[in-house]
Formats: sequence, structure tokens, C-alpha cells
Amino acid sequence: MPSRAAAAPRSRGPRTGAVDAAALRAAGARKVKVAVSDIDGILRGKYLHLDKFESALAGGFGFCDVVFGWDAHDSCYDNTQVTGWQHGFPDAMVRLDLHTRRAVPWDDGVPFFLGEFVQGDGSPYPVCPRQVLQGVLRRAAKLGVQPMCGLEFEWFNFAETPQSWAAKRGVGPEPITPGMFGYSLLRMADQQGFFNALMDDMAAFGVPLEGLHTETGPGVYEAAITFSDALEAADRGILFKTGAKEIGKRFGVMPSFMAKWSAQYPGCSGHIHQSLSDGKSNLFYEPKGKGDPRRSMSRVFESYLAGQLECLLEFAPMFWPTVNSYKRLVDGFWAPVKPTWGLDNRTASFRVIAGSPKSTRLETRCPGADMNPYLAVAAVIAAGLHGVEKGLKLTAPPITGTNQGAEHIPRAPRTLIETTRAFRQSDRARDWFGDTFVDHFAATREWEWRQWLDAVTDWELKRYFEII
Repeated sequence: MPSRAAAAPRSRGPRTGAVDAAALRAAGARKVKVAVSDIDGILRGKYLHLDKFESALAGGFGFCDVVFGWDAHDSCYDNTQVTGWQHGFPDAMVRLDLHTRRAVPWDDGVPFFLGEFVQGDGSPYPVCPRQVLQGVLRRAAKLGVQPMCGLEFEWFNFAETPQSWAAKRGVGPEPITPGMFGYSLLRMADQQGFFNALMDDMAAFGVPLEGLHTETGPGVYEAAITFSDALEAADRGILFKTGAKEIGKRFGVMPSFMAKWSAQYPGCSGHIHQSLSDGKSNLFYEPKGKGDPRRSMSRVFESYLAGQLECLLEFAPMFWPTVNSYKRLVDGFWAPVKPTWGLDNRTASFRVIAGSPKSTRLETRCPGADMNPYLAVAAVIAAGLHGVEKGLKLTAPPITGTNQGAEHIPRAPRTLIETTRAFRQSDRARDWFGDTFVDHFAATREWEWRQWLDAVTDWELKRYFEII
């Protein structure tokens, strides 16, 4: 996990003047790779010829807005208003964030940039996930704080290719290692090339990992990405998920970040560590705490935590975005199922880590690895800042053990449609993310739910085909 959560944030600087196309050309580049996040947190991108890239530096470039009008399998929504068949799927404008510049080590060092969608007047495109996060961060800036984050992912790895997986028709993937063997040096050696490439290539890609180890489960790893300001953390999160899949192809490994691939094993989390900085110090740390974990929490920290306890579940589809997300929320399988907090308690939804000025932070353990990093980070920060804005008091006591002291706290919903309905009706969600985003995202989740209702699964065939 990230060892620190707050420091003086680095400046992202102005957007212009940071990249010279002529210098890229002189260095031998003939093309660049660019990418944007769709609503599900899948990177959609393309190569641009260097001449096209040079023109994009000045005015951006067009990208079909269908990336917000279809699901993860390119089926177009029939219930959205921002984009859809009724609009003809025109181009929307993408502006490159030049400070996301990287070189892709596993793609001959091609220059790489992340982009975000803007409207014709240059204002944020309201359903662009990266813009949703930046809207929350602008509001944080008005409060005089800068959120700092570090993301962790757990995911399973399989000895599969797209072809072999298609041939299996979605049943029976083969994990790269057997058994339950967390923190295993022995299992690290079973895919040593892949394991080392994750550490080394990700670092070269500007996605540094603080730690990487096996988790409990066949072929499951956990990575902790080095903390940074929140936007950079979300950038690193989405790049890590895509990068791990691309690196895996070299070794015949297919990583999967779905929340729960098998009822037998624990699910895959996407924990988010957070603190607030004023540019110099960690605002979560109370120097008068004298080593007492509870007393080491500043009033700002308590209000931030109170905000998450009060309203984070209203934002739940932003970090539990799929039907499968809710299969992870099983009692006794590590994933927290109630909005609880505890002092260094990994069974709570909100784990307070109260230590040194650098390490004091909140770990929000609700999200799964299937999250869109931009939306999940936006959700947890907005919930926390809601508490700071309102000066909320932390009145709920910490739980001890596994949900001891949480007997009267309602359990989290178990279905996507329940959380989506709450999200659509949430005044706080509309306040923080805007009506257009709330309505569009809720519609996409309702679509996802309808696809599930229409599906006939292998579970149903096994249960009913012969007997009923």
C-alpha cells in the first residue's frame, strides 16, 4: 500500500508550450499514441501522424462521441440523451493534456498522451470522466486544499489469449498459478518475466509502483501505485490497468480486473488512499495527537471521513459500476459490506491510518478493481469534501474486529439497479457532478442492468436445464 499520502503537490503547469512537435520529429518520432477514457474506464485511442499531432496541439482533434454512447462491448445505448443514434454520433473535440506525456516502453518508445473532451467553447464536456474529476478538484481548490491519492489494485492473471478465451466461450479460465498463496516469493518466480516487467516497464511508463506481490487466490497479484495529486493518481490508475494487459500479452498472460470472477475466491479491490494538502503539509494530521491514533486525526480529517460515511453510498455506481461489482460484496470475503470506519482495520469500509505527518491518511476500501479510476476518485473526494464544506462531525464510533459495533448499520445494496436509482435521485451527486453527468451515467448503468436481465447464464442452465 502507499506508504505516504501527502506532500507538497507538484505543479502541473500550463497546458501549452510543454511539447514541441519539431523536437519529437528530430528525436525520430513519426507518430504519437493518444487515448481518452470512455464511461466504463476503458481507454479508447489511436495513433496520430506527427503532422496531425502538431495541428492538435493548437486546437485539439475530433474523436467520435460514440465512446460515451456505447457500452464495453460497443453496443449503443438506447436511453441516453447526450449522445446516441438520434444525434448521428458526430465528432467531439479532444484536448490533449501535454503534461501526461510518456513514452510506451513496450511499443518502441512511442510518445503517448492522455486527452479529455471539451465542448466547442472549450468548456468541459460534462460526461467526460476526466473532466468530472477535474470539476471536483476545482471545487477542492476553492476550499484551499489539494487532494492527494494512491491507488491499489488486486487482479487475477490467466494463461489465456483473446483467441483461447473466445474458444472457451467465457467458461473455465486457467489461472497462471494454483492455490491460495499470498505474499509468496515462490509464486512470484512462476511468472518472473511478467512480474518484473510490471515493476520495471510501469516505472518507465511513468506509473511507478511502490509494491507488487501475490495475493490470496490462484494467479492473483496486488499492486500499490505511488501516491500523487489526485488527477495524476487517476491517470496512473487507468494507465496501469491497460498497461498490465498490454504487458501481459508478451508473456501469454491475460489480466482481469473484474470484481469477482469466481464465487470460490475473494474479489478484486481498488482501494483509494487519500489525504488533503495545503501545499506544505498534510491537513489530516493533528500534531497534538501525541501518538494516539484517534487524537492524531485533525478536525478536517474527521469532517472528511464523516462526509464519506454520510453520502458515499449515494455515489456507489461510480465505484461499483457493473452487475458483477456486487458479487464481491459477500460477508466474510474481505470486501466491506457496510459504511463503517475503523482504526487500521482492514474489515471496515474506511480504514483510518493515523501515524506520522506524512503517512496519516484515509483508505477507502469500498471500490472494486473494475472501477473507472476517474469516477471512483471523483466520488470519494466529493463525498469527503462534502463533509469538509458542511463541517460535519464524526459521531459514529469506530468498529472493532469485523463489523463489531456495526450491528445497526444497514448493509450496502447488492444490485446495480438499487444503487443507480439512489444515485439518480441524489441531490448531492447532482451538486458535485452536474445534472448532465448524473442523468447520463445513471442511464448507462440502467442499460447495463437490462443487459443482465436479458442474459441467460451458465448458472441458469446448470440449475434448471435438466431438472425443471
